[in-house]
Amino acid sequence: MNRRLRGMTMIEILIVMAIISILAAAVFPVSRMTVKRSREIDLKRNLRMMRTAIDKYKEMYDSGKIGRKIGASGYPPDLDILVAGVPLASEPGKKVKLLRRIPVDPMTGEGVWEFRSHDDAPDSRSWGGEDVFDVHSKSEETALDGTKYKDW
Repeated sequence: MNRRLRGMTMIEILIVMAIISILAAAVFPVSRMTVKRSREIDLKRNLRMMRTAIDKYKEMYDSGKIGRKIGASGYPPDLDILVAGVPLASEPGKKVKLLRRIPVDPMTGEGVWEFRSHDDAPDSRSWGGEDVFDVHSKSEETALDGTKYKDW
């Protein structure tokens, strides 16, 4: 009776600690992968949102809903105009906002993105500054699928 009331032996405690350590070692990489996958989903969503707004601006420009400029490509000069609002040609004083805000790049943690102009070469990594034809992340990291985030 006295032996049952003494508690656990040192061997039993070591075995329990070893089991807990093995389980913790298995869970840690899975949790890191989950966090990275979540950030990738956010990046895809943010890129899609900005590219949709850029396409909507181009569509409005081509249809004549916003003012046209001679020699312009029809793409927005920067992302700020999509947030501030695009003035409509048919209704002076009225603006259409295509983005609520410029989203943060989840890979860099900043609201700074790399752009490509309509006149830039397809493989160019520098922005010509004329307009915003495309947007992508500045991150040099590799995604889970083996591609670079900057190439998305």
